[in-house]
Amino acid sequence: MNLAVIVGIVAGFFMVFFPVVLARGNLMLYIDLGSALTTIGGSICAMLVGHGFKKFFAQSKWLRLVMRIPVWGEERIIARLVAFSEKARREGLLALEDDLEELEDEFLRKGIQLVVDGTDPEIIKNVLYTELNQMQNRHEEGANFYDDWASFAPAFGMIGTLTGLVAMLQNINDKSSVGLGMSLALITSLYGAFLCYLVFKPIRRNLQDQDGDETRLREIMIEGILSIQSGDNPRILEEKLISFLPPKQRESVRQEAARE
Repeated sequence: MNLAVIVGIVAGFFMVFFPVVLARGNLMLYIDLGSALTTIGGSICAMLVGHGFKKFFAQSKWLRLVMRIPVWGEERIIARLVAFSEKARREGLLALEDDLEELEDEFLRKGIQLVVDGTDPEIIKNVLYTELNQMQNRHEEGANFYDDWASFAPAFGMIGTLTGLVAMLQNINDKSSVGLGMSLALITSLYGAFLCYLVFKPIRRNLQDQDGDETRLREIMIEGILSIQSGDNPRILEEKLISFLPPKQRESVRQEAARE
């Protein structure tokens, strides 16, 4: 489980409301069911209008991705590709068929299978990049979902503020109720901003980062698969694939390749 997500939200809540405690304010003033219904309920209704029931409930899978710590294993993948390259040079491309069942990653297995089948390199490249593009489109759909929610929540917070101000102005002659009415009217905007900047936008950023990491891994696989088919020297292939990674990660890749 990705504890950073939970810690970030809880700590963010603490950072926002603990100063109220320090100032000896009343935290109960910030709890209002009507404001929560307007902001949260209203934004959910807008999401249903925009995305429909099926898509709305299907997006729960993206929350599961945010809550886990992804392990991409670039070192292991590069080491495996280098080992495949060495085997292909020694025994031929058909020898790689014996290792297909050991590959857990479907994308990599498909690419190696195409190589073993003697598929034209340009076709392999088109097939793999098409699948990569479709993966990116799915990831973008999830990120855009939470981007929409991040825009709807503050909007309904403002709507709640406006409706609260209208109600407050109805009792403008009662000076004792003006201050309380104004504070309640502003709570919806607070809820909307809180959801936007501490929940929905960070979720979108998390999904975008994961998409970037997985895209890089798939590009490493594609480059390795095409290099294996073209018969590149395994050492050259290793250096080529390592160049995708940040400098601090490259040494661990070399160590992993040496053990493979």
